Amino acid sequence: MMRLIKLFMAASSIWLAACAGNPMVVSADQTVTAPGPDKAQIVFMRSSFYGSAINASLFEVKDEQNEFIGIMANGTKIVKEVEPGEHLFMVVSEAADFMKAELEGGKTYYAMVTPRMGAWKARFSFQPIKKEADNDFSTSSDEFGDWVTNTKLVENSETSLLWARNHAASIDSKRDSYIAKWLSKDADEIARQTLEATDGL
Repeated sequence: MMRLIKLFMAASSIWLAACAGNPMVVSADQTVTAPGPDKAQIVFMRSSFYGSAINASLFEVKDEQNEFIGIMANGTKIVKEVEPGEHLFMVVSEAADFMKAELEGGKTYYAMVTPRMGAWKARFSFQPIKKEADNDFSTSSDEFGDWVTNTKLVENSETSLLWARNHAASIDSKRDSYIAKWLSKDADEIARQTLEATDGL
């Protein structure tokens, strides 16, 4: 019986390690520099004990096309530079969720990728980091500095790009399954999942 328990624990450890493995690579330069006046950027961060063994993948949705941003393991951050204006981002795991962003040139915006309970494993949502001090996620909170400091900047590798190509059909299916539900939310709920132009630093 003890031998079976040990085998089960060993198998569980291997499964968790496989989930936690990240095909992204740690950036040689960990400095997040400000964008030029004609660009905006979003820093996506992830820091949570719950769901830490499961990765999440990030995309920008452009005219029903998914532009791959990267794969987020716990304790990492990804910088995405974009044109100023309106954008729609998607996080995918067991399900898909979305975030709107209204971005101004020359500014840096921040968003947390947070886990929530799913049917079989953790699902993920975006939490825009707002300027308002009373927001759950705020750039003026004491935790904000810790999120920035304690997450490692990562970037895509050939392995992560290959993963995105191999899973494109599945990603399309999840986007189509969940986008209508997200768009049907009331205005207040969508506003809570929107980065406003004034939220940039």
